[in-house]
Amino acid sequence: MLVEERRRTILHLLEEQGSVMVEELSERFSVSAVTVRADLAALERSGRLVRSHGGAVKPQVYDMPLGVKETLHRREKMRIGQTAAQMIHDGETVLLDSGTTTAALAREVKALPLRALTVITNALNIAMELAGLRHIRVMMLGGMLREMSYSLVGPHAEQILERFQVDRLFLGVDGVDLEAGLTTPDVLEAKLNTLMIRVARQVVVLADSSKFGRRSLSKIADLEAVHTVITDKKISPEMVRALKNAGVEVVIV
Repeated sequence: MLVEERRRTILHLLEEQGSVMVEELSERFSVSAVTVRADLAALERSGRLVRSHGGAVKPQVYDMPLGVKETLHRREKMRIGQTAAQMIHDGETVLLDSGTTTAALAREVKALPLRALTVITNALNIAMELAGLRHIRVMMLGGMLREMSYSLVGPHAEQILERFQVDRLFLGVDGVDLEAGLTTPDVLEAKLNTLMIRVARQVVVLADSSKFGRRSLSKIADLEAVHTVITDKKISPEMVRALKNAGVEVVIV
């Protein structure tokens, strides 16, 4: 098989599956792993794919409306939210990023037997979820509204956030990659997320297994910034080992 034909086939497989692995491609084409990696590197330079741990994934550049995201991996997000809620203790101040998995966490927070809790968020849907509960004080960051995610971003939100120190950040992301770290489609959202990490004593990433090995447009932080990842059982054992080797606690639900 000629080089160009092999690379076209790789792109076709990527379109069908969403990801490809070096070992599988090597076996399929009867070529060395070095040759496959060279193919992937060439395709990445042309913008057709994004390299990931052990293979490649489709580029995740464009944002997705919150209403669409809510329909994806709902059971996994619910379990992740339930587990994350058990990390919250009475009297704490927690920071909830925007997203459907953090929204699942917010629904679980409502049922916690707490006397007092402060929740800071940049998400309108999360603020509304927790509004009206006497024992929960909700503080919203101001800023520019992103209609895609119902989140507030921009310089004003960053200025407000800089004044806070929180016990724990629960962060939702669009991509978790061993090389690229944490990523999200929107540049302003990524910048605010980076600041969220800076003001938090503990960083907990909430991500269903589909987010791993995926890269989006804007980088938030390297994996070294993360203390704990909560995800579902479909995450690959190789990814779990790599995360643990990077010093990240992995909780599988």
